[in-house]
Amino acid sequence: MLMKTASQSLTEQLCARFAERIRSRLLGPGARLPSVRLCAEQQGVSVSTVVAAYDQLQAQGLVVARKNRGFFVRDAALNMALAPANKALQATKNIASAALDAGPDGLAPWMSTRQAPVGATTLIRGMFHKVSNKPQPGMGVFPPDWLETSFMPAAVRKVTSVSALREFSLQYGEPMGDSGLRRALSQKLSALNVHAVPEQIITTVGATHALDIISRTLLRPGDCVMVEEPGWAVEFARLDALGMRILPVPRRADGPDLEVMAQYCEIHSPKLFVSVSVFHNPTGYCLTPGSAHRVLQLANQHNFHIAEDDTYSHLAPEHATRLCALDGLQRTIYVSGFAKILAPGWRIGFMAAPPDLVERLLDTKLLATLTTPALLEKALAWCIDQGQLRRHAERIRTRLDAARARSVRLALAHGCTFAAEPAGLFGWVETGVDTDTLAQRMLDEGYLIAPGALFHAVRKPSTLMRINFATTQEAAFWKVFARLRDGVK
Repeated sequence: MLMKTASQSLTEQLCARFAERIRSRLLGPGARLPSVRLCAEQQGVSVSTVVAAYDQLQAQGLVVARKNRGFFVRDAALNMALAPANKALQATKNIASAALDAGPDGLAPWMSTRQAPVGATTLIRGMFHKVSNKPQPGMGVFPPDWLETSFMPAAVRKVTSVSALREFSLQYGEPMGDSGLRRALSQKLSALNVHAVPEQIITTVGATHALDIISRTLLRPGDCVMVEEPGWAVEFARLDALGMRILPVPRRADGPDLEVMAQYCEIHSPKLFVSVSVFHNPTGYCLTPGSAHRVLQLANQHNFHIAEDDTYSHLAPEHATRLCALDGLQRTIYVSGFAKILAPGWRIGFMAAPPDLVERLLDTKLLATLTTPALLEKALAWCIDQGQLRRHAERIRTRLDAARARSVRLALAHGCTFAAEPAGLFGWVETGVDTDTLAQRMLDEGYLIAPGALFHAVRKPSTLMRINFATTQEAAFWKVFARLRDGVK
């Protein structure tokens, strides 16, 4: 709560609070500030204090007043330099109307770009902006203490002897990535029934980098790309920034909506489908074999590739259905990494690709990064070869199962339901209120939540939120959540 001090008035404190959220992108360009009366009620101050604080924000060029509408975060001046990263995401409508509304170029008018109030960069900045020392339900990673190990420092020491450090620091690494790591990854993939020789594997700076390489290699500006919705906001924004036309495919419990995909294929001839088969983010859904076969049939029939993002593979059973295992890496490209399970700061990812695409993908990697860090790749290879990564993942899965059970019990006890069966790291929670509004109120209590609107190709009001089971197993969060949610009603 705001408290008047000798050094700072309530007006100055309130202004500073909103200014910090705007500069850290927790309130993005175009976001509307609470009404004066609502803000006064939320913050426990007078209306005149809020008016004065909003006037100061306006004087600083952070917000703009719109007659009869309220105060909005400016999308010019302060945000001009960041505008390219906040390009609008593609607007969406019902696929059934797309065929009727298609223009001369075959693309429906609703597929044009428009400004969204909060983009993916806002979410990323918010996820890693230190809101408070409390566990953060909106985070997309495990808490640091979950990932602490003794074997990772040992692995680094193992590969950084004086001679090794000199050898691998004074020259570039192998273009495709460390050969020892690629051999270890080949063996690891075989346990998932994804058969790829080391020559089909390319290391990258994280899984997102792998997806970016695929997009830049296979697509050109204006090409249509199918992406599951709800889905990861970064993927929507990344493809939009490359000038692609995004076709959102509703994600069901068994897989993508096949009827929507089929209609997209007939109308728009997409070049790529980006999919998360196992522990889909944010729903936790896993692909079924029947749905997987139909997706592959569509890919062969309509000549598009599939980028299968298996970021959460370390949390899933080996027998889980994967498109790459069924397809044999013909039209599919497998993508994964180790940021979620082992070392976010190491930024090691990889892709396994069809043989005829490997050289093209490698060329794109070389143009962007030349090579990837050999020392850390060698350390990771040691962790895999020694069985350390496997044992670590088993410990994480056991701990996550317990955390999920506690989090689910607390969510249900505080009046929430789950829009999808709880599984994996994330829960897709029905709150019953607008989670954009709830998110701003939760910030005042030191909690950052991930509102459902962020997981759609175009932002729209949502009563859903994504929670991280590892960071929502304490009753304190749910008590604050329930109190503020009831206030939104």
